[in-house]
Amino acid sequence: MTEMEEGTTRAFSTFRVLNGDSNIVERDQLFRNMAQLYSYVSDRCDDEQVAQYDEVLCQLAELVESEARAHVAKLLAPLDRAPGNVVVKLANDEIEVAQPLLEFSNVLSDDDLIEIIANQTEEHRVAIAGRTQVPERVGEAIVEHGETASVIKLVRNTNAEIGQQALERLAERAASDAAIAADLRGREDLDWKSLGGKIEAVGDRVRETMSRIDPRVDPVTVGKVQAVVYNRMRNRAGFSSQEWKVAYNQVKALSDRKQLDERALIRFARFGYGHHTAAALTMLLRVGPEVFVKWLAMQDYVAITVALRALGIQPDLFEAMIASMPWRDLPSQADLQNVRRRFEALSKDEAVGIFELWRTHAFRRRLPNEEVVGAA
Repeated sequence: MTEMEEGTTRAFSTFRVLNGDSNIVERDQLFRNMAQLYSYVSDRCDDEQVAQYDEVLCQLAELVESEARAHVAKLLAPLDRAPGNVVVKLANDEIEVAQPLLEFSNVLSDDDLIEIIANQTEEHRVAIAGRTQVPERVGEAIVEHGETASVIKLVRNTNAEIGQQALERLAERAASDAAIAADLRGREDLDWKSLGGKIEAVGDRVRETMSRIDPRVDPVTVGKVQAVVYNRMRNRAGFSSQEWKVAYNQVKALSDRKQLDERALIRFARFGYGHHTAAALTMLLRVGPEVFVKWLAMQDYVAITVALRALGIQPDLFEAMIASMPWRDLPSQADLQNVRRRFEALSKDEAVGIFELWRTHAFRRRLPNEEVVGAA
């Protein structure tokens, strides 16, 4: 028996705690020990083992004091692969418990963070605003729901993405908040002329504030301009190994929580989360990450077209996913049109047959009794 198996056996042998046949000290100790053990073996756990840890840790979290929950949160925060349900549960806990997860956990998705911003305290928002990376949507949520403390923390965070919608709101808030105006002035990365977008009926006071923040702003530019929806430039830059790692772990946590479904794919495509889209497809298709990354690097539209048709993806979602994925080179409009034509010309049954043939002979052996992709 390996060290991991022995440790797991010892930990799971004390599950009588879950039935209430113990005192608070025993429950706290089991909770801490389970999390500590998981932190040692997280990189070697398969999906079933992660799910077991997740279920038990979630149950124990209901039975222990906040000090134990805070201890476990600190253990889970730096892990690339952590049980998704318990991470989200603790991230929504009181700030003394949640803070390390809010500040450091890569398992929390943008949607998780946005929900916490909307429903938890200002202290939770301050912790999120200081993360190493704050994506545009998360920043928008902080500006929408946050008080001065979290908004200032966001503006001062040079790694926080401040997009058009957030910038418009910040301009309005800066008109009545000198602290926000002062910190906006220090953000040299903001291009007010290009990001100003549509600020309707902002009034002279906001215009004056914006001109104080950046004297180069043309008042006419700040007026009514039709809003545009744009893809993030980083998604046009091709594949990023660091973004892939973060996206893969976040999507894996989403899968642990049984929330990796069509709605998740629609969100990823809608917001241009190309790496998340690709990571989700590796899991839904049950192929190795290296296989999908190779398809992206080779601009292999045929392979991905067949794979997505086999999954039963609808044509409009397919086109959006193809457009947002982190290909080596950004697909042209002609590429997108040609790929969609091929997609619509291929039946699902044909795609399933081709894909399973590839699975058997090209990139791995079939496992006994494995389901066929796309089968009911």
